[in-house]
Amino acid sequence: MSVRQEKIASVIKKELGTYFQRNATSVGKGAMVTVTTVRMSPDLSIAKVYISIFGGKDNDDSFDHIYSQSNSIRYEISKLVRNQLRKMPELHFYRDDSLDYAQEIDNLLK
Repeated sequence: MSVRQEKIASVIKKELGTYFQRNATSVGKGAMVTVTTVRMSPDLSIAKVYISIFGGKDNDDSFDHIYSQSNSIRYEISKLVRNQLRKMPELHFYRDDSLDYAQEIDNLLK
């Protein structure tokens, strides 16, 4: 990943983290949403956002809600970063279940 890709990814990760923290009840349906990784496409038009969801009643439902709200989330974030980025990339959300996977392996080893 180029330096420019990394810089844009870090700006988006920071702003999304703050956004999910402020809007946990409306966007994440009460669950704690953490942005674990942001990966940029080489042409900077797509940002793959990996999120972890904890503490919700139904984490799959929370993820589906975030996924369905991706355009409005993109709009809100673009207002925050308009002085730093020329064009706001599309946000593609993916679940980061690496912690669940690690815990499952840990349980199997016990």
